[in-house]
Amino acid sequence: MAKKQMSRSGFEKLQNELQYLITVRRAEVAQKLKEARGFGDLSENAEYDEAKNEQGILEATIAQLEATIENAEIVEDDNISIDEIGIGSIIKVKRVGSDKTEILQIVSTNETDAKAGKISDESPIGKAALKKKVGDVFSVEAPVGELKFEVIEISK
Repeated sequence: MAKKQMSRSGFEKLQNELQYLITVRRAEVAQKLKEARGFGDLSENAEYDEAKNEQGILEATIAQLEATIENAEIVEDDNISIDEIGIGSIIKVKRVGSDKTEILQIVSTNETDAKAGKISDESPIGKAALKKKVGDVFSVEAPVGELKFEVIEISK
């Protein structure tokens, strides 16, 4: 797995989620399994099957979070460039042919929050904006056709 850049806050959020899953959720699922075993014949026990499924999903989620954390490259706030767009950059872009501007923050996939203007570095706009500088124009393929954006400002 390649190193994946993310902010310090995004990294800490993942660590907290992992800690919760390991300490709280594992115990809850183990308790459900214990109770389901008490219902008798396991071959016809829907509660037991459901608890086993939940346990499998939980363990897969834990493994995925552990891998993401292990392969994280933290971008500290001090290292966010205001010269070139990267993870953590807050950008003001204007759609070419329009006066409307948008303020977006480029974040890692697990920090995405469209309502808060946080877009993934792997999203079409995020990917196209990476490495651009103020004044650069970049294109994004969208269902409505090609959209062009001009970088107005980069901050952190």
